[in-house]
This record gives sequence, C-alpha cells and structure tokens, in this order.
Amino acid sequence: MNKAFVKESDDEDDDLEPEAVALPQGTRNYMTPEGYQRLRSELEHLMNEERPSVVQVVSWAASNGDRSENGDYLYGKKRLREIDRRIRFLTKRLELAEVVEAWRQPNRDQVFFGATVVYEDKVGEAFTVTIVGVDEAEPLQGRISWISPVARALTKAREGEVVTLRTPAGLDELEILEVHYPQAPDQA
Repeated sequence: MNKAFVKESDDEDDDLEPEAVALPQGTRNYMTPEGYQRLRSELEHLMNEERPSVVQVVSWAASNGDRSENGDYLYGKKRLREIDRRIRFLTKRLELAEVVEAWRQPNRDQVFFGATVVYEDKVGEAFTVTIVGVDEAEPLQGRISWISPVARALTKAREGEVVTLRTPAGLDELEILEVHYPQAPDQA
C-alpha cells in the first residue's frame, strides 16, 4: 500500500504520550526515589531487552520477502515506533527529574512534596493522600500529583489548619488532620 494512504507521522512532536501530564513551564520533574527508579528500570528494559527483541523479529520478517502483506513485519515496525516514542518520552522525563527524598524534610508538620496527608472535607469524610510526581500519580490509590488542585491546596499548610479547595462544584474546605513523611532508608 502506498504510504500516502497510511497515516504515519514522522514528526518528533508525538513524544508526549496521550496519558502523560504536562509539567508546568519552567519546572523540574519532581519525583520520589522509587518513582525515578521505576521509570529508569522501564527505560533500561525497553532499550536492552524489548527493542532488540522486536528488531530481531522485524529483521527476520523483512528477510521473508514481500513486506506489504507480512503481518510480523508490519506489526513489528508499529511496535518499534511505540517503543521508540516511549524511550524518547522517558529520556526527556528523566533528564528533567529532580529526585526529592521526602524523609529529609525538616518541617515535618507542614505539607510538602512526599508528604502523606490525612484530611477531612467539609462533609466530614476523611481522605489519605501522598503527594508524588506527575509520572507517579495514581489517584485511586491515594497517590496524587504535586500539581493537582488538592495537592496545591494542601502544600505549605500545617496539621490542624483548614485550607480552601476550588472545585467545579464550588469551594470546599479541607481540615488537615495529620502529616507524615517516610523514614530515612536506614531506619525503615
């Protein structure tokens, strides 16, 4: 099939993955040590294991002749583009990374990156969240990005304070019940 009829982009602009959260302009990519290591491991796996394996399959498939109807070749090329895009994305994110060791935080009663916060909304429902990097956020598991509205409202507040959170439904008040930080690795 003629390439003119197939939507393939050679642009480098597709480095940002659809689920990737954009970082605020001019900021570092704050991460926990665990989050940094997880992205680093994924990058190493893609570069050292998965990509070479797919390249081998594509080379084998290409040697079989007609590439236009060769499923292994076509799928392999598509998978290589996906892997290369993810490698570029991870490389850029790791270049911007600033690992924050939350256990070093001197103001342990105040909310900063890496803190685990227990708060109560104005209805009286309690929530526990940990403030992490944008690439580590899992809201359903209580891990929220430092750029999220809740994290921004909580940041710099202290235990016992009430902060205001703007939501689509209006203003909500959050009372900070507890602030915890992880212990030093040698104490864990």
